[in-house]
Amino acid sequence: MNAIIVSDFGPPEMMKYESLPDPVAAAGQVLVSVKAVGVNPVDTYIRSGAYANRPSLPYTPGSDAAGIVLATGPDVTRFTAGDRVYIAGSITGAYAEQALCAEPQVYPLTENLTFAQGAAIGVPYATAYRALFMRGRARAGEIALIHGATGGVGIAAVQLAKAAGLRVIATGGTEKGRALLSQFGALDTIDHTIPGHLRKVMEFTGDKGADIIIEMLANVNLGDDCACLAKQGRIIVIGSRGKATIDARDLMGRDADIRGMTLFNAGPHDTTVIHAALMGGFSDGSLKPVINCEIPLKEAPRAHEMIMKPGALGKIVLAP
Repeated sequence: MNAIIVSDFGPPEMMKYESLPDPVAAAGQVLVSVKAVGVNPVDTYIRSGAYANRPSLPYTPGSDAAGIVLATGPDVTRFTAGDRVYIAGSITGAYAEQALCAEPQVYPLTENLTFAQGAAIGVPYATAYRALFMRGRARAGEIALIHGATGGVGIAAVQLAKAAGLRVIATGGTEKGRALLSQFGALDTIDHTIPGHLRKVMEFTGDKGADIIIEMLANVNLGDDCACLAKQGRIIVIGSRGKATIDARDLMGRDADIRGMTLFNAGPHDTTVIHAALMGGFSDGSLKPVINCEIPLKEAPRAHEMIMKPGALGKIVLAP
């Protein structure tokens, strides 16, 4: 099979397209023929060496993909050859024509989703679900502000919040992106390129503020987030590229919380709960991943450059 190999940490050019032996499924493992691979920002952090938990070199990047089961090892009970699946984690890495997975890393792909959409599920939708409902304790009737909502995680969060009965306010940097957010259920949208844009939150909520804020870039927004929270509001930080400054009095007067989150802290039980909850939304169509573009697997370096640029509109997917 062909796969992307990283032999040393560094810029996107460190990823090389190489030929490797086909994996073989052992006990409890599932071998998937990969039809589409999801590219996530965390993939770029790991590749650059900036992420706290570094894989052993050399390695194949990626955790998210979708495809067809090629073979299963002994003791696998949930899948057989020919099943359509998506994966959220892999033993051998997802940027490849084949991915070897532990059985719990594999999930059925509903017939109404394409392989590209299946590759957009793992990190984005699980992150959004955990942020909203496990860390944020979001409840029907509350107001959710979702920053940077036109990317993979943001779109997932808008769809999940809308489906759960929250009123959604979402930010995006382009008119096209904001129109897409309205299509998926955001009642109010904000152009985050305008200085002081978060003052709109208080205007839209009659000075109440947001009950829950999903923060993608805390080093830029966190201080202003604190000033547009409702009483007992929660800010869930899932992204930051530097240090943030806040006025703690904004939290004190509101009995408000700032909560950090990374998907990789979710244990096996939480992961099972997350994907079980997502399945219903994919089946009934309330959750629908948006694909920005599909790029050949061998052009993974270009995909890593693209995903770090502003103006995201859906998911970047690699095609083996």
